[in-house]
Amino acid sequence: MATRVFTDEELERLRGFAEISREELFRYFTLTPADLAFVDPGRGRGPADRLGLSVALCMLPWLGFVPDRLTTAPPVAVARLAEQLRVDPVEIGSYGKRAKTRTGHARLAAQYLGRRPAGPLESKELDEYLLARAMEHDSPTLLFRLACEYLISARVIRPGPVTVVERVAHARHQAQTETYDRLAHEFTPARCTELDALLVTDPSLGVSRLRWLSTGPVEASAQAVKAEVEKLGFLRGLGADRLDLSVLPRRIACTIR
Repeated sequence: MATRVFTDEELERLRGFAEISREELFRYFTLTPADLAFVDPGRGRGPADRLGLSVALCMLPWLGFVPDRLTTAPPVAVARLAEQLRVDPVEIGSYGKRAKTRTGHARLAAQYLGRRPAGPLESKELDEYLLARAMEHDSPTLLFRLACEYLISARVIRPGPVTVVERVAHARHQAQTETYDRLAHEFTPARCTELDALLVTDPSLGVSRLRWLSTGPVEASAQAVKAEVEKLGFLRGLGADRLDLSVLPRRIACTIR
């Protein structure tokens, strides 16, 4: 399954709060005068609602979404907001007893900050962004992080982690197909035969040629240098130095070379 990129425990953490650094604390949990007016008690909000709404307000720029259980927000973040609001931080414990209150506040915070849900158009734009990144990187965890960063910068509320992982898996599949299509002209019958042979154990080596090529030196010696030169000669014999990689993104082409 695509979601096996993360364990169940990791997925649960991705639905909640991350560890917060001192820099993030001051960057994301400092309320402006406009923010204070937005959560003003004159709107009929008590201390708990004001504190909870403030936490939701700070979550969107920091995490890109509002976790369900705001009462478990980092205590240092709650304390910093409480100080600015002049309320007791323990008020967070009585916040959002009704789910409607929590979802309503999250919606208000998103509207105030100009954040929008991930609809069809936003999902399409995310797919296009991820495909471009997947042509350069294959790591699913890196692509997940890049997707989250992209959504924050695009002012789009991050959907659940499973949804993001599925978009990453889709982009990786597309990138693999696109890469093969771009290099299809290189896979002649003769070259395919040579590549298949790399998987067969070579009696003179005791391992496959692929294993031999991917095993690096373990010491700095003349013998080690000679072994690496032999590998270079073998690859040149396959014509690896003459592959046309101009159709691939520069980073990938340099990696292959």
